[in-house]
Amino acid sequence: MENIFNSPFFVKLQNFGQKLGSNKFLSALQAAMMSTMGVIMVGAISTIIASLGSQFGWFEVGSDIYNIIYAPYKFTMDMLSAWVVLLFAYNYAKKLDLESPILKAINAIIVFFLVAAPLSTNEAGTYFIDITYLSAQGMFVGFLIVFVVIQIEKFVVDRDIRIKMPDVVPQFLTDSLSSIIPLTIDVLIFSILGIVVSALTNGVHTVPSGFMALLSAPLAALTSVPGILILITFAAVLWIFGIHGTMIIVPVVMPLMFQAAQVNAAAYQAGEPLTFFPVAIFSAVSFVGGTGNTLPLVLMGLRSKSEQIRAVSKVALVPGWFNINEPVTFGMPIMYNPILAIPFVLNVPIMGILLYFGYMSGFLTMTVVPIFSLLPMGVAEFLTTLNWRNALWTYLMIIPVGLIYYPFFKAYEKQLVAKEQEAAQLEADAVV
Repeated sequence: MENIFNSPFFVKLQNFGQKLGSNKFLSALQAAMMSTMGVIMVGAISTIIASLGSQFGWFEVGSDIYNIIYAPYKFTMDMLSAWVVLLFAYNYAKKLDLESPILKAINAIIVFFLVAAPLSTNEAGTYFIDITYLSAQGMFVGFLIVFVVIQIEKFVVDRDIRIKMPDVVPQFLTDSLSSIIPLTIDVLIFSILGIVVSALTNGVHTVPSGFMALLSAPLAALTSVPGILILITFAAVLWIFGIHGTMIIVPVVMPLMFQAAQVNAAAYQAGEPLTFFPVAIFSAVSFVGGTGNTLPLVLMGLRSKSEQIRAVSKVALVPGWFNINEPVTFGMPIMYNPILAIPFVLNVPIMGILLYFGYMSGFLTMTVVPIFSLLPMGVAEFLTTLNWRNALWTYLMIIPVGLIYYPFFKAYEKQLVAKEQEAAQLEADAVV
């Protein structure tokens, strides 16, 4: 196995990962994603408790108790892109040695809200914002905004384009006034972009919704077995670049899933054979720990030699059991990480193919009870099919997914261990 890790492919892959890690934009992005671990965990705990409570009948969905428990999710996971944009802009500004990076981050979040959360009014005249694209769906647009905003800040600083104040003026006031010009430029650019998108779509789309629609439109025709395999692979690839790929293909497959469940529910009640629908293999994208089937990676990480991997794996274990992948995707991280990106994408179509043969062999049963709720691995598979083999399948698949992740995990672990040892040595030398 050591020969595999030292092979030219893995050596080049590690070198490529190190080069990406030294890129200021991408290293700032990874720092931002890893900084959201607290936000993600609070949101995950909230949604797990709310989901279990409603499933076991402790309280009703939409009740006062449910809303109180679920509220943290709304302000954490449902606004994840906003917090990533804020942290990303701050870290990117620091990487570029810009003064007052917190002000640059505030400018970025203002522009992001302007683009992704437009104001509306109800009949009573009360203002409210649509937070749909403040969640992971708006993340890629957020990355674009951070890049443009911080580059404009750098452009202005490099050319000393600012409102000049006397030296006696406090620094915090000087910094605040200096942000007026770049923020004005940012607002103009993205306001014009929003107007153009709205005009081209007759008011149907904003910038983030237009981007999502542009990606999802050509996918609607891919409804065969090969087509679904392409869809789920594409979803995993998009995740690597910070785009919520699952949400892009859900509008395509959701009607098909309901249709398949209705047909087979009627057949089940009548005692007739169930019909296989290709959409059944859609679950291959996320049924072993969330998108990318990351639970085996977490399980391996619990005994990792890397302190970073062990720490992330410990907090990601329980959410992963509930098919919540964000703690490991953002914390390891997997996004913009070429070493872990390969197995993250590769295992999805392989799981899809195995699922297909599972259905064709009769080991697995099609869904007869449509349940779209957050439940532990295997529970939803049993409740939706009333077949214990479907529940067992999710745990059996830990083995092949783990085998796919293992060599890449070890290569990444080796890279992190070297960095951690170097950092420890530098710290020891500084103490001496």
